[in-house]
Amino acid sequence: MKKVVLGFLALALIACGGSERVSRTLIQNKGSDTLVNVAQAWAEAYAQINPNVAVAVTGGGSGTGIAALIGGSVDIANSSRSMEEEEFEMANERGVVPNELIVGYDALAVYIHPDNPIDGFTLGQLADIYGENGTTESWSQLGITVPGCSSDEIVRVSRQNSSGTYVYFQEAILGESDLKLGSRDMAGSSEVVGLVEKTACAIGYSGLAYATEEVKVPCLMTEDGGNCIAPSTASAVDGTYPIARPLFMYTNGQPEGVTKDYIDWILSDEGQCIILNKGYAPVRSLACN
Repeated sequence: MKKVVLGFLALALIACGGSERVSRTLIQNKGSDTLVNVAQAWAEAYAQINPNVAVAVTGGGSGTGIAALIGGSVDIANSSRSMEEEEFEMANERGVVPNELIVGYDALAVYIHPDNPIDGFTLGQLADIYGENGTTESWSQLGITVPGCSSDEIVRVSRQNSSGTYVYFQEAILGESDLKLGSRDMAGSSEVVGLVEKTACAIGYSGLAYATEEVKVPCLMTEDGGNCIAPSTASAVDGTYPIARPLFMYTNGQPEGVTKDYIDWILSDEGQCIILNKGYAPVRSLACN
């Protein structure tokens, strides 16, 4: 009889534990590859603070996250660019009201091989390298010789067009022009940096948080003879770096319940210190360990 009673108690305890697992609230968070690493860090830290809430983080690009928000399959869309007018229209047609929140800032860095002697670029030079009407195709046109780049060709490394980084770079550097064909379009930020590291002739762009010691990050000037500003968290916050950008989270309407609690925590000092420690700029000045 005792064994039977103990058996029922064990089953009851298992059932209770299973019920707790089932009742755990899940927040779906998808989008920007630029933000995916810090979003994962936020999710892991928040699980320690509120074990009853799980945050599922996936990348895929800003456009992918925004499309998922419009389609109703995520609670939060991460984006390294602002939503476009067409996306707002699609959202309104589906009864979705995008709510934009700035959760940090990023200095969009240009990457070159460490053996490349260039220390800085003007925005005009970048436009002439990447733009469809640009005529700069070789490093010798910039007056340099790159060791290990026998072809002298500038190998342009870019992102896929679903990437918010791609969209922001195009708008900030090229304005109304398109990127020229023939670039090597990578799926993620780390892939851009990895290819530049291994390719002497290459130039690429990605978030500053993906910088490694195996690549060179030149400073940028808005015009010839101007101040050449290096990308950093400080120059992203104060706006002196020419291609600094805000990083966004989008929700359907004002966030409520556990989603609001989570975003409030992201914007708290604790959450903002995490984004700072990941190489991005926080939304305000603060002291972190």
